[in-house]
Amino acid sequence: MIIGVPKEIKEQENRVGLLPSTAAALTKRGHTVLVQKNAGVGSGYFDAAYTDAGAQIVDDAPELFRRAEMIVKVKEPLPPEYGLLRKGQILFTYLHLAASKPLTEALLKSGVTGLAYETIQVGNKLPLLEPMSEIAGRMSTVMGAFYLAKYNGGSGVLLGGVPGVLPGRVVVLGGGTSGVNAARMAVGLGAGVRILDIDLERLRFLDQTMQGASTVFSNEANLMDLMPETDLLIGAVLLPGAKAPKLITREMLRKMKPGSVLVDIAIDQGGCAETSRATTHSDPIYVEENVIHYCVANMPAAYARTSTQALTNVTARYVELLAELGLEGACQRQPTLAGGINTRDGRLTIQAVADAHGLKFEPAF
Repeated sequence: MIIGVPKEIKEQENRVGLLPSTAAALTKRGHTVLVQKNAGVGSGYFDAAYTDAGAQIVDDAPELFRRAEMIVKVKEPLPPEYGLLRKGQILFTYLHLAASKPLTEALLKSGVTGLAYETIQVGNKLPLLEPMSEIAGRMSTVMGAFYLAKYNGGSGVLLGGVPGVLPGRVVVLGGGTSGVNAARMAVGLGAGVRILDIDLERLRFLDQTMQGASTVFSNEANLMDLMPETDLLIGAVLLPGAKAPKLITREMLRKMKPGSVLVDIAIDQGGCAETSRATTHSDPIYVEENVIHYCVANMPAAYARTSTQALTNVTARYVELLAELGLEGACQRQPTLAGGINTRDGRLTIQAVADAHGLKFEPAF
């Protein structure tokens, strides 16, 4: 198979879809790996490392997309890339289609087979999403603490406090992978931490294992009660493949102290606050209801080398499986891979996205 690795064009997106080590494993098996010039530079992987691995360097994206049978990316295609996709080609990347009807329609029009990392589910886990959720969760506390500083427009609260001064209060909405990592970092800083979730078994587990954090059942009333004392609110809600529910309302934000911070990790799925809209690393924040909003849609790109390594640790075996067996053979060998098929031959093959956009759902096979 011919595998193409384009340079990401999303603003400040420095990750790359394939490491030189994976390229070497593929070329040793007789596959052709095409890497766009400078695709890995932002993560510290230069073209020479790919050529040493047996890959070919391609100057521009149109040639790479034209030649490749499978495209391995990190982020969803942007409008300049829509016309480069075609029927019979596999696109393996994060898609987050529930957050974008135009992207969904573009993939359907192209006929490409869109395989989304974030909808491949093994048991109750999302193994290709979890590494980025871990990084985003840890980042959320770091970014929240940074923007609480007075010179950044924040309230001037130090999350860890000092002897004789109460620590800041952090509320984490969602007890999944990103929420737990956010809470862990906040506890490590010495903040007062509350974790909210609707799964009582999950809350029981967190109560037993997360020293320094308290658990609260997630409902509107409990959230409203917590807002006046919350310095940093972290939205870490996830419905696999679906648009994030708007659980944080304007009314809640109005109860927060001026200069408090909201970090919405769920923004790549549309965001879990009524006031959330996607931002970028070069312009990461805005203020609404006197609350600083940090809503960067590709948070892990800030730590591109760590993120690329963590991502490719879990995607490489799927790339190799698809290259060896093709889509249908790979899905037969590893049935969970079929859950990643979001579009195929002009059909929308994931129910949650169909529901989000009012489009017709059709099975992948």
